[in-house]
Amino acid sequence: MQKYILALDQGTTSSRAIVFDHEGIPVARSQHEYPQHFPRPGWVEHDALDIWHSQLACAREALRDAGIAASQVAAIGIANQRETTVLWDRATGEPVARAIVWQDRRTADLCDRLRAQGKAPEIQERTGLEVDAYFSATKLQWLLEHVPGARARAERGELAFGTVDSWLVYRLCGRHVTDVSNAARTMLFNIHTLRWDDTLLALFGIPPALLPEVVASSEVVGLAAEEWFGHAVPIAGIAGDQQAATFGQACHRKGLVKNTYGTGCFMLMHAGDAPPRSHNRLLATVGWTVKGRTDYLLEGSVFMAGATVQWLRDGLGIIRQSGDVEALALSVPDSGGVMLVPAFTGLGAPHWDPYARGAIVGMSRGTTAAHIARAAVEAIAYQSAELLAAMQKDTACAVLEIRADGGAARNDLLMQFQADLLGIPVVRPRVLETTALGAAYLAGLAVGYWETAQDIARQWRVERRFEPAMDAGRRGELLARWGRAVEHAKAWENP
Repeated sequence: MQKYILALDQGTTSSRAIVFDHEGIPVARSQHEYPQHFPRPGWVEHDALDIWHSQLACAREALRDAGIAASQVAAIGIANQRETTVLWDRATGEPVARAIVWQDRRTADLCDRLRAQGKAPEIQERTGLEVDAYFSATKLQWLLEHVPGARARAERGELAFGTVDSWLVYRLCGRHVTDVSNAARTMLFNIHTLRWDDTLLALFGIPPALLPEVVASSEVVGLAAEEWFGHAVPIAGIAGDQQAATFGQACHRKGLVKNTYGTGCFMLMHAGDAPPRSHNRLLATVGWTVKGRTDYLLEGSVFMAGATVQWLRDGLGIIRQSGDVEALALSVPDSGGVMLVPAFTGLGAPHWDPYARGAIVGMSRGTTAAHIARAAVEAIAYQSAELLAAMQKDTACAVLEIRADGGAARNDLLMQFQADLLGIPVVRPRVLETTALGAAYLAGLAVGYWETAQDIARQWRVERRFEPAMDAGRRGELLARWGRAVEHAKAWENP
């Protein structure tokens, strides 16, 4: 009986499940969007039960559409939106508050306080991260301080904290774990010792009893209960979505770079088997632990990429579906001088400005919805160009190409403009669902479905290469103009 791998890809705006065969080809997939909650400006929340129910429904639908029984699933791999913070009751498994999403900026003032106290260098040394509201530590601190009774209950061991991977594993099999890649995004984990850091727990006032056990990215951590799929299935792979995508893109050697064009944009470079140091405000993070070896990555994060297109759809109403943006943008030859800086929840790397807000500059009476749509698409590429520039300053690695993935990588206009801005090829693989694929690979390696990472790398195939066609002078003009636009958006809400 043929075996498959089931990948659960839990994202910021939707949950997906994909069944992969031994060649790494999707056999069936399912996707469900779920509600987003914005109770105040800069706040972003999810109901963790919406996450769970949407993910479970997707998994069941994918198995049904593949025409396979759960007994044919060799393992489950999980990739997840990172940093999003869930707090739940250990006894009932029920959330005690809405999850605070990675995009949420409510704890920016706590981060300001830490920087003012001179804590940022020590935190960065231990975690590889910038002090920012992006990460889980201050979100968890906020929940403990604002949910009635939460701190006392946490200290008694009644509550559990986890990122979304922990939450899903807990619901699937009852075990409270997280993998090293997700732990590394909490701002509570020491990337040198690969342990929860007592100094940081004390600094943020986090009771150790809240924390999950840290496991490898590729190992069997439990069996998904029979009630969920009709057969108990090993849960064998866990990674944060960007680390999973990097693994799925076969960036297994130092210097290889991928960029995911999803809700946000995340550019990651393989940095070898030791934590890198950034002098240009990028992040050093754990990539994965597989068969006893831990690999590290250098990362730049953009908060608003595909989410900007969703804003065009849901906020402005100038497109009916996200996929319509390319045709609208192509209806004009360029943006007509318009620059859109999508700093709706602040700016990520390399600026790290939680008080920046979205700005549209360069408009005239001739500006149309098409020009704004084109500026929105181009903004994704501009932000990513800033990341690569910082990455190249930080390393001696010559970047020869960018491997692209994520939903927005289907947009040919974006991919070509990105190649033009970077001055190097952008390569789109045949399988774009590299986040789910990476989770599948990690799970499959743990159960012997695939033997080695080299076997996996041989499956990576190119669908299209986008070669740069813009001259260096024009590239420089556009990037300078973008820099001016970003300055208009910075520190807009700074108290």
